[in-house]
Amino acid sequence: MAGLHEKLHTRPVTFAVLSAVVILIGTIVTMFYPMLTPQMHPKLENLKPYTPLQLAGRDIYQREGCNNCHTQTVRPLKTEVMRYGEYSKAGEFAYDRPFLWGSKRTGPDLARIGGKYPDAWHSMHFEDPRAFFAESNMPSYGFLNKRKLDAGDVVSHMKALGFPYTSDEINALDGKTEMDAIVAYMQVIGIAAAKKPAIAEAARAEDKNPLSGKPEAVAEGKDLYAANCAVCHGSDGEGGIGPDLTDNVWLYKEGDMGDGALHNIIANGTQPGREIEGGKAKGGMPPFGAQMDKNKIWALIAYIRSIHGK
Repeated sequence: MAGLHEKLHTRPVTFAVLSAVVILIGTIVTMFYPMLTPQMHPKLENLKPYTPLQLAGRDIYQREGCNNCHTQTVRPLKTEVMRYGEYSKAGEFAYDRPFLWGSKRTGPDLARIGGKYPDAWHSMHFEDPRAFFAESNMPSYGFLNKRKLDAGDVVSHMKALGFPYTSDEINALDGKTEMDAIVAYMQVIGIAAAKKPAIAEAARAEDKNPLSGKPEAVAEGKDLYAANCAVCHGSDGEGGIGPDLTDNVWLYKEGDMGDGALHNIIANGTQPGREIEGGKAKGGMPPFGAQMDKNKIWALIAYIRSIHGK
């Protein structure tokens, strides 16, 4: 053994080659081989391959450079989870080729955008972002409404990525626009991840609004309404993307709703199927509990009550 030891130290080239071989074997065993095993490529139980329409939307998303301004990954930090939702899991991205995680947030993260807003919200937002957020520097994408999808192009992309598709799905692309496609893609981003229960502080169902009828609260609520609610419910609460707030129908059920229930809806949103005071939500309204504290929501309710019935 002493002789071999001496030979290695007197032959640097041989020593370097043997060292490289040992390191390479260790690297293959500890890094490359595990990457080829199924355990390293998990898929969430609810994850499905993209449909032709969704994949076409993803291609448009990349073509227009949306990933240059928007990320699609929520880090496991309290501030990010509170703002965007459950942190990202590796199993969410099994069908993402390439990944669109991004690294710059000129615009907000989109990892949990799927199902947060109705289709109409996304269409109108793409057409005129400043109608929703006055200071937005996002370009307008109204031209997507005028561009028809090429079914043959979509099929070639599905085949290249190995995604399954049916003739019915391809036939359904007839007449679809690029706007339809990118909205379909928005609605599927992040929906495979289980959503945690809302964490916003909400009022009890029997609570009464402590700011009811107070002029200063109504004035504050009016400003909050204009900044957060008008784009969906109309400038005067008459409805639009969202329902009318001036009538006597709440969650598709006729009759008034208590202040506490309204507070809960604003704080935690309207998840599909959620029942509140006999009404059943269909979804489409995001939670605002992370953006407004309890008193701001009470002020907003004070303003909504001031326009109710008008």
